[in-house]
Amino acid sequence: MFYLVTVEDVIGIEPKEFGGPLDQIALEKLISMYEGVVDEELGYVITVLSVEVDEVGYLLPRDPASYHRVRCTLLTYLPLLQEVVEGEVVDVTEFGAFVRVVTIDALLHLSQIMDDYVSLDKKNMMLVGNKTGLKLGVGDRVRARVVAVSIGGGKVGLTTRQPYLGNLEWIAQQIAPKPAAKR
Repeated sequence: MFYLVTVEDVIGIEPKEFGGPLDQIALEKLISMYEGVVDEELGYVITVLSVEVDEVGYLLPRDPASYHRVRCTLLTYLPLLQEVVEGEVVDVTEFGAFVRVVTIDALLHLSQIMDDYVSLDKKNMMLVGNKTGLKLGVGDRVRARVVAVSIGGGKVGLTTRQPYLGNLEWIAQQIAPKPAAKR
């Protein structure tokens, strides 16, 4: 789930940056501090959206920098258990597929793809259901449910073994109207 989080912090402005636009300098520093960070509470920090800077800073002894309090709004993504997400398959391996969901690559294990024995077609780099013939390859769009989250470990697990989950093409086939039987 996406969140807008307000964070208060302090940034140091070096003497070479004095005289520049304070808001722009603060934004650049906060982007380098927060963008791409993974935090247990915040989740995955995607970007810094806005910044408010106290114009009056303070000095520390034997330190030439000026320190300013800042308040910023961060856009974050924190995957929640049982959340339904969509993403793109970015890699296929012998043990499953990696699906890019927002900024993370989540694992869709072989056992969680479908109710069928799934094997890897190495020649075409696709996962194929033996009985159904359904295929999953790099570039396919997938709808899945989050079944495991370890933010500290950087791991997210997915499943598509439920109705209306899986490759978006499979879902379209499931919901397409069936032709009427002839009498």
